Amino acid sequence: MAGSPTRAEGGGLGPWRNELAAIVAAAIAAVRPERLVADRIALVAGEVLLDGRPLDPPLAVGGGRIAVVGGGKAAAGMAAGLVEVLAAGGIAAERITGLVSVPAGSGRRLPGVEVRETRPAAENLPTPAAVAATREMLALVATLGPDDLAIALVSGGGSALLAAPPAGVLLDDKLTVTRFLSAAGAEITELNLVRQAASDVKGGGLARACTAGRLLVLVLSDVIGDPLEFIASGPCMPVAATAAAALAVLERFGATRAAPRLTAVLQAEAARAGHGNASAVVSATGSSASASWTTLRGCRVDHLLLGTNATAVEAAAGAAKRLGYTVTIRPAAPRASETADEVGRRLADEGLVMVAAAAADGRARALIEGGEAIVRLPADHGRGGRNQQTVVAALAEASHSGAWPPGLLVASLGTDGEDGPTPAAGGLADRGVATKVQELGLDAAAAVARCDALPLLEAAGGLIVTGPSGTNVADVRLVLARP
Repeated sequence: MAGSPTRAEGGGLGPWRNELAAIVAAAIAAVRPERLVADRIALVAGEVLLDGRPLDPPLAVGGGRIAVVGGGKAAAGMAAGLVEVLAAGGIAAERITGLVSVPAGSGRRLPGVEVRETRPAAENLPTPAAVAATREMLALVATLGPDDLAIALVSGGGSALLAAPPAGVLLDDKLTVTRFLSAAGAEITELNLVRQAASDVKGGGLARACTAGRLLVLVLSDVIGDPLEFIASGPCMPVAATAAAALAVLERFGATRAAPRLTAVLQAEAARAGHGNASAVVSATGSSASASWTTLRGCRVDHLLLGTNATAVEAAAGAAKRLGYTVTIRPAAPRASETADEVGRRLADEGLVMVAAAAADGRARALIEGGEAIVRLPADHGRGGRNQQTVVAALAEASHSGAWPPGLLVASLGTDGEDGPTPAAGGLADRGVATKVQELGLDAAAAVARCDALPLLEAAGGLIVTGPSGTNVADVRLVLARP
């Protein structure tokens, strides 16, 4: 959809896809980090307010330094919004210092805060540059005093952008085990348990290094259910027993041989901590720890959750209602564990029912839901991402019922603009895409089996390309049905 935040590659323009573009644009706009920070945080008479109300306990910004650190796909926008809030509250630029780690293409110049690009676009893995930036952040917060304020900016993608392997573990070890677990279908919470254990910054490491009197953590959540210990792997959360929990994940997926150095370090740490039954610890870490706590160094830590997947879903629903759709909202289920194939089949089946209902009463319908599906890669796999896989699975499912209905559109996309290691945010299926698939003799079922959704959608005009959005609150899926 050229000229708008969303376009379908090769698909042409029309009211149908323009409506989709408007709905997607509303979802992403609602979770723009600059907007969220400006709308929810204020500094009035030296006091930090959230939604116009003081924090508990109140946070008064004194005359000390203000250090801003953090990382994630939304960190640049969060930093920009924060610098504006501080300036509007009368904080001189020379009092502000800091560094945030962001993906390539997200850099910008800000007073006092360096926005450093530390990984390539569409490659959501830690790099040596991310490790170097993280070490600088840990060193910076360790120089602060009791009259200083530290502010950490945490968002989705932060697990790759905030990286500090512990002694005995190499960055390559972390990369190997992350790729292994991702290909095996590990959920994001399981990946983050391993990341926390293999890091000096995750699982509360950033907070434990901080010697300021207060540490304020601003969070934009990309994890369904918003467990603070898993968003960017919880750099400021008091997470316990991660070594044993991580070992349980590695053993469950057969990953111990893929990362022998990491396994050895985790085994030694678990033994020192006295954890005998690793599997028992996994369930114990499943619920959020306290958002407020005090470190052993006396730093008071407070988390403020600024936006979530639900924020984007509700904004998308509002846009669909304004376009005349009768909307059903399905919030993401925190404990749902669907594969992209399962999601696609479900959405196709629901879409066929919705089209029939729309034809019967003449009312357009929309289903909008959030989530983050799992993809289990076969050994010989192609290119794509979980959202593209979802859409091609919907195409394959609907083909069993005959021709794709002209009044049905199914779309799925990542709010960050990155769907796997591809240039697309996701994909869509409508009558035009389905017809093109048939004309070209493409096999949707085979593409699903091989996880090779990108070439099919690219050829059929079903890719959604937004470019990096500068935010990240997981995925939004849409089913639009018209008479």
